[in-house]
Amino acid sequence: MYNIDAQGLLQPASFKPSPHCDARPDNIAIDMVVVHGISLPPGEFGQNMVEPFFCGQLDPSAHPYFETIANLKVSAHLFINRQGLITQFVPFLQRAWHAGQSLFQERQNCNDFSIGIELEGTDITPYEEAQYQTLAKVITLLQKQYPQITPNRIVGHSDIAPQRKTDPGPVFNWKYLRELLIGSV
Repeated sequence: MYNIDAQGLLQPASFKPSPHCDARPDNIAIDMVVVHGISLPPGEFGQNMVEPFFCGQLDPSAHPYFETIANLKVSAHLFINRQGLITQFVPFLQRAWHAGQSLFQERQNCNDFSIGIELEGTDITPYEEAQYQTLAKVITLLQKQYPQITPNRIVGHSDIAPQRKTDPGPVFNWKYLRELLIGSV
């Protein structure tokens, strides 16, 4: 059973603090979840490279692709690996840097009011059952903590930055996630 503590940390998730975050603007309600997909190196799973990437410690010499991203300052609130295990990088009360230039319902800078959840995956590889189960449990908890996160405010990165991003991709089963969320109410 998960819960959120007073510092905005998901318990009992592992917490690895990222330097790539800052304070949310004053008087901004958390009212959206953005689902992402990531694998490092691209298309490879289980390499444990997301943590050093989000924590600003990625070794650019470890893989040719890493040279192109090592200087990026990126984070998410949560990362769910292929087995459904969660690592938290940024407390929910802070702004993670996951959305980049983004727009949702005429509101820019989605990082200001959203929670970013990265799933280990690609646009073309189906996500695992354990990931859907964990994601649904976490979103249900977030909706209780932040009631302005309504079903229509659970979106993909591609929904808020369609010119730049495609994740979590066409293989992500939104219908199944919504069924799990309805079943958990």
